[in-house]
Amino acid sequence: MSHPTIRGSLVALITPFHEDGSVNFEKLGELIDFHLAHETDALVILGTTGESSTMSHEEDDAVCEFTVKRVAGRIPVICGSGSNSTETMLEKSLSFERLGADGLLLITPYYNKTNEEGMYLHFKTVADAVKIPCILYNVPGRTGCSISEANVARLSKHPNIIGIKEASGNISYAAKIARYLSPDFAMYSGNDDMIVPMLSLGASGVISVLANIAPRETHKMVMDFLEGDVAAAREAQLRLLEVTNNLFIEVNPVPVKEALNLMGKAVGGYRLPLTRMSEAHRETLAASMRAAGFIH
Repeated sequence: MSHPTIRGSLVALITPFHEDGSVNFEKLGELIDFHLAHETDALVILGTTGESSTMSHEEDDAVCEFTVKRVAGRIPVICGSGSNSTETMLEKSLSFERLGADGLLLITPYYNKTNEEGMYLHFKTVADAVKIPCILYNVPGRTGCSISEANVARLSKHPNIIGIKEASGNISYAAKIARYLSPDFAMYSGNDDMIVPMLSLGASGVISVLANIAPRETHKMVMDFLEGDVAAAREAQLRLLEVTNNLFIEVNPVPVKEALNLMGKAVGGYRLPLTRMSEAHRETLAASMRAAGFIH
């Protein structure tokens, strides 16, 4: 089946929590409205930045259902259904499809890892079972394993796999898999400090942490490049680089949640083992946000 390619800024949305650690749905609704009003091109929920690794399946379903209803078809909603267990990833994927998700983000099997054929079947099993499009997620720094170039070549031909979020930070690897891009298989930068370099290799956009605090700027950076204004895109990439780097001064999503709190968004804290960042890092982050005009 054919699925249109999403172009632009796809925000890797945080999950806001109350003080007791429960999901703050009122705040989630405010964040969704913020992105709808500031040119975000798609929402990617329940990924690394969404802290899904510490959430229950029931909470995941509730966040998916709420988000789909709040967005009401205005932009795509892509749900992270990944797991190191293929069966669990399948169950979550089918559940999100029933709840109205527009697409799925599928991560490599972390901890247990796998061999080449197991990696291929991990993704193929889900892509065969659902009707909504799937995006592969390659982030070896988190998972301890990577999708080989050969498997990207195989999976790019699956009619229900429409792209890959490439977050290895390895531009050589990105160039190799870029050879398999087509109208039916897109690449998205998974690193905010490499948006323009990835676009230069043929990426269609970014799945972005930065877009949580700078949705309009991130959208514009991508669209400027795609529409031919490379100089403007490069200027934005470099101008926002210090803030981008400081959003990863500690493990994601700790800094970006702190950044949103500094902006007055009141998104709450984290679930253990994540916890509040050091005061020194908080000051470094705040200084770069002030310099970039995000806070006063």
